Amino acid sequence: WSWQTIVVGVSFLVFLLTSRHISMKRPKLFWVSAAAPLTSVILSTILVLCFKLKTHKISIIGYLPKGLNPPSANMLSFSGPDLALAIKTGIVTGILSLTEGIAVGRTFAALKNYQVDGNKEMMAIGLMNMAGSCSSCYVTTGSFSRSAVNYNAGAQTAVSNIIMATAVLVTLLFLMPLFYYTPNVILGAIIVTAVIGLIDYQAAYRLWKVDKLDFLACMCSFFGVLFISVPSGLGIAVGVSVFKILLHVTRPNTLIMGNIRGTKVYQCLGRYKETSRVPSFLILAIESPIYFANSTYLQERILRWIREEEDWIKANNEGTLKCVILDMTAVTAIDTSGIDLVCELRKMLEKRSFQLVLANPVGSVMEKLHQSKTLDSFGLNGIYLTVGEAVADISALWKSQP
Repeated sequence: WSWQTIVVGVSFLVFLLTSRHISMKRPKLFWVSAAAPLTSVILSTILVLCFKLKTHKISIIGYLPKGLNPPSANMLSFSGPDLALAIKTGIVTGILSLTEGIAVGRTFAALKNYQVDGNKEMMAIGLMNMAGSCSSCYVTTGSFSRSAVNYNAGAQTAVSNIIMATAVLVTLLFLMPLFYYTPNVILGAIIVTAVIGLIDYQAAYRLWKVDKLDFLACMCSFFGVLFISVPSGLGIAVGVSVFKILLHVTRPNTLIMGNIRGTKVYQCLGRYKETSRVPSFLILAIESPIYFANSTYLQERILRWIREEEDWIKANNEGTLKCVILDMTAVTAIDTSGIDLVCELRKMLEKRSFQLVLANPVGSVMEKLHQSKTLDSFGLNGIYLTVGEAVADISALWKSQP
């Protein structure tokens, strides 16, 4: 790098950004932004050629051979010591290429309000690489920088790819010597200008406000792609996302619920100011399926809720706790470990003279509880359609007892 390189790069970057701004402010002048990259390449090449700035340490592209890649179909082989390595590399690069291609496609689809079919993208990338492998091509996918440049130039349909491919073919066959004096910094300025318009600051701020883990995955992916590589950035983002999923699965949310005064509606105590505790009842809502991965945590969390409720009752001189109601509206699935959790929890609470009640288990959960004969141990007063029905019926039963 040198000061001449910085001056040339910054100057053309300002020119490209200005042309982009003009086209955005005045849509009729869309051609200004479309012609700016080509104009920058031509002007910078002429500038270097006329003033021989190569001697002033401005890096240029240099010699580029003309012609197409040689055919490589005859090199295809299914034997040899490198076959296993080729298979492993092919699987990894295939997954990364497909991931990158779909990610790029969805980015531009969101900008233009259309949908991307993942199956068609997979077929296109597969056929593209099969054809490319017969002509010594590099692994091909949805190029982020090329797509950004294409989008920034005003391309609207797939015909732009045909025109671009034709232009690349003509350039490879006849025009390669003309790029000898083109500065490398101009290519970087074109890509930077195209990519700047794709950075959605508002979306990142929204992720920060809504979900910190989503924001962490976004930042890891951004800086991974920026400072390492696209595969590394995608891998880091996938790792953070998998960690988030595991965290939600193994640490499901549980809420303590209360009654909204004057109604039969029960909601989270901390979410609504109008809610209040129901005397002698502890109403808990589980907001996830119950699997082997979270059954132990749920048991510990429910018992902790009970201890905290007993401490609150003692501190406020309220009546004794008699019944624990589990609102299972959000429990969409349950496995054998979850069923064992329900059975063990019922036995533990019975030893402490507490009644365990299930409210609104959904169809699939109800079927598994019935098949495991867990419902038999609860009896008629152990399962209700709603929390309100459970509170009303059990309260009436207590009043009828001497």
